[in-house]
Amino acid sequence: MKANHTIHQHCHHTVWNHAIEPVLSVAPGESVSFEVMDASGGQFTRKSTSADVPGIDFAQVNPVTGPVYVEGAEPGDTLEVLIEEFGTLSWGWTAIIPGFGLLADEFKDPYLKIWDLDNQKTAEFLPGIELPVKPFPGTIGVALPEPGDHGIVPPRKNGGNMDIRHLTKGAKLYLPVWVTGALFSVGDTHAAQGDGEVCGTAIEAPMHIKLSFKLHKGKMIQEPRFETPGPLTTGLDEKGYYVTTGHASDLMDASKNAVRYMIEHLEKEHGISRQEAYALSSVAVDLKISEIVDVPNYLISAYLPKRIFT
Repeated sequence: MKANHTIHQHCHHTVWNHAIEPVLSVAPGESVSFEVMDASGGQFTRKSTSADVPGIDFAQVNPVTGPVYVEGAEPGDTLEVLIEEFGTLSWGWTAIIPGFGLLADEFKDPYLKIWDLDNQKTAEFLPGIELPVKPFPGTIGVALPEPGDHGIVPPRKNGGNMDIRHLTKGAKLYLPVWVTGALFSVGDTHAAQGDGEVCGTAIEAPMHIKLSFKLHKGKMIQEPRFETPGPLTTGLDEKGYYVTTGHASDLMDASKNAVRYMIEHLEKEHGISRQEAYALSSVAVDLKISEIVDVPNYLISAYLPKRIFT
């Protein structure tokens, strides 16, 4: 992967803070190859098991590589980030972490799936269930203007842990610049994920990612925007979808219902365990808002691509 610059696992953990010193300075138009750790910060390996999940240290999760100082970037500008390329993949993991995830109250036992990603194009969940590999960065953003530490786990106006699975090769992400130099960082790379990442993890995988930068001077946006290079779900649409719906007077409750019904479907129709069904929903099922205007109820749909069943 050829780039103007390379950063090898120079990470900061848990927080955004504009006082963190940049590790590299780049000019607009230059490219950078970032070496990104997995979301566990190296705490899981190919040999890890479910027994290792409860001991995870959350102070080490979601490390991001950076910050990068973009020359000429000033508050009020917009930083354009082009996702150019991803490096070789080897392995990844998906976990159910007690106390974390959309249905945390219902899934209290740890679970860990180690994925073999050597194929590069597909990844086997279980025999007969195979997902297309579509890498993207889960966490990507710039420093915030407010002083002090700001947790890196939730998404914010600077980007952050957005988990937008359509930020794949060729996508352009637009970020508001809040501080001089922007102070850009990236991490939490995923090999695949469903919209919603409902159990709290995707296929978390270490990898290299090549990005290039462009500045739009004096063009201010309030939150991130992005463009995709083409259709959103190539490789998944061909065989259609099985869809469950959930309604409630709260979008979160409606989402939980839709996922519960999907888990029930996967258990009964595909013979997998409840934990496996929850994890598969996180890496393959897309949550969509189907109805938001007809109060007092909202409707969420959960889309399962039939293509993954080989």
